[in-house]
Amino acid sequence: MNVPQDLKYTKDHEWIRVEGDEAVIGVTDFAQGELGDVVFVEIETEGETLDKEEVFGTIEAVKTVSDMFMPIAGEVIEVNPVLEDTPDIVNKDPFGEGWMIKLKITNPAELDELLSPEQYAEVIKA
Repeated sequence: MNVPQDLKYTKDHEWIRVEGDEAVIGVTDFAQGELGDVVFVEIETEGETLDKEEVFGTIEAVKTVSDMFMPIAGEVIEVNPVLEDTPDIVNKDPFGEGWMIKLKITNPAELDELLSPEQYAEVIKA
């Protein structure tokens, strides 16, 4: 299972990469593997400011539909445009081209509450 060392994680299997006062968010390799073949991603929260753990969108796979949760509070400033035509990019490259949203961080202190790569590796082992 791929757990990049330069990211933070949530118990709900989202990853976050901080870039200054912005962050990129996606679902982990573990999450896409559990979901199976992703067929649709719906994110209609662009321009909205959401709190930590609020739902920012849904991801639909052949077997199930799952909510995606905000790892930290922020304003959704961009949705990955590639997801509309090729949602299966999430299966192929969950940590790269398969990112979900970019956000403007509103409470940087919440970053300290996220899981380290080592802590997340323990979560997915259980």
